[in-house]
Amino acid sequence: MIRVLLADDEAMIRAGVSAILAGSGETEVVAEAADGREAVRLAQAHRPDVALLDIRMPRLDGLAAAEEIVRTVPGTAVAMLTTFSEQAYVARALSGGATGFLLKSGDPYELIAGVRAVAGGGAFLSPKVARYVVDSGRRDSDRLDRETAARARVAELSPREREVLALVGTGLSNPEIAARLHLVEGTVKAYVSAVLDRLGVRNRVQAAIVAYEAGLVHPQG
Repeated sequence: MIRVLLADDEAMIRAGVSAILAGSGETEVVAEAADGREAVRLAQAHRPDVALLDIRMPRLDGLAAAEEIVRTVPGTAVAMLTTFSEQAYVARALSGGATGFLLKSGDPYELIAGVRAVAGGGAFLSPKVARYVVDSGRRDSDRLDRETAARARVAELSPREREVLALVGTGLSNPEIAARLHLVEGTVKAYVSAVLDRLGVRNRVQAAIVAYEAGLVHPQG
């Protein structure tokens, strides 16, 4: 059972998300918070598998709360749940250590899949967020430059490393990749470390973005 801390200042949102997660049969909401400071305190007290945080909350916003939880509760994965997908929010959330970014307007399956992915050590971007990250805010020439650079970086990987990167991009955890590729988990862990090192990225989310930009994974929505 995946233990989840849910933080949102709207009680109806918390009720709806809790119902979706409970209905999955995979998750248990062990604590709820209405502001960022309470979320940090409850994360430290309950040490859940996943902290699912709204971005705009009183006292301490979700972005700052995410950074504090990542710093003080390293065993807890953080995913952001929001109606907002502006570039600044996405960039800060990911740079602050969040490994998931989910939209409240997304399909309930995305919520369940995202929580499952980050709990298992994977990364998950809502398809709309993934498309935004890849295509946002810059001129077409800039986007093409990024795509060309990503393809060049990926071309330096071995076929197996590219295969692993593509699966990282879909949000799979190491055990799930191992099962998909019929490898032992330790081998997959070594491949993921090698891929991060060769791509020059810090974490699985950044690797996933490279996978999207290189065309290994195709955002939908």
